[in-house]
Amino acid sequence: MSEEPSTEPADPFAGIADDVHRKRLIGQVFVAICLASTLVGIVALVALVADVLYESWGWVTWEFLSYPPSRFVENYLPGGRGAGIYPALIGSILLIVLTAVFTLFLGVGAAIYLEEYAADSWLTSFIEANIANLAGVPSIVYGLLGLALFVRAAGLGSSLLAGALTLTLLILPIVIVSAQEAIRAVPDSQRRAAYGVGATDWEVIRDIVLPASMPGIMTGTILALSRAIGETAPILMVGAATSMFVAPVRDGPLGLPVPDFLGPFAAMPMQIFDWARLPQADFQHVAAAGIVVLLAVLLGMNATAIYIRNRYERQ
Repeated sequence: MSEEPSTEPADPFAGIADDVHRKRLIGQVFVAICLASTLVGIVALVALVADVLYESWGWVTWEFLSYPPSRFVENYLPGGRGAGIYPALIGSILLIVLTAVFTLFLGVGAAIYLEEYAADSWLTSFIEANIANLAGVPSIVYGLLGLALFVRAAGLGSSLLAGALTLTLLILPIVIVSAQEAIRAVPDSQRRAAYGVGATDWEVIRDIVLPASMPGIMTGTILALSRAIGETAPILMVGAATSMFVAPVRDGPLGLPVPDFLGPFAAMPMQIFDWARLPQADFQHVAAAGIVVLLAVLLGMNATAIYIRNRYERQ
């Protein structure tokens, strides 16, 4: 006797619970992968900073900040003759200040022209595409360009000015692209309202566009300068000294020290590299102390830029 087929309709929700459970499981796995990806960078950074602080503990002293370097490690110890990073510290500060000035003028100026004045043509698109591509060029290429353009063609030699101009070329594409994005994000309604009350192009840019886009511009500049202060290859190519015993300053008209922009210079990355390759084991502690000073200058510079950015945001 054959069994009669069931006449009840199939349950359309029978597999939904399993499907929802599977999708939630996939979502949790994806979140775990993202969290692990985030922790890789954070853990590596914490481990690196902890190791540097451990190695440099007791070596960052006032004498280390105020004396020139030495080839004898005992001079770096407390009670020694005194040795440190002073010429390279002053050289890096002057180098990054000059680079910031050049970059802000050239980068923001170029971004304003491309966004506010340049016609929407194939030439503008070509220029913007090439600026974006230049951001990915290796730093050693900019070093070679600075060597040929500033050191030899312009006759600046291995000077602080040549080094700053080379670093400016390195970070200029990043600043231009970030400034363009910040200017583009300013609502057109604000521009039209300003034009409606009779403002000129320059007044709109000065009073509306620049204040509104300044937080974005400063963010891009912070990231670019953070890259520039730690770069070694470009300043190595323009002839920065690995070790100098005097800071790049000279006596001014009133007897006060002024920066010597056309003189030789040393920078902290070069000095740290010089210490790290020395065979004596104690120089690893000296190199770690130099890294701590470099990080402190970087954090101080970024804090200043963040303060300026936040001040414009409140306005």
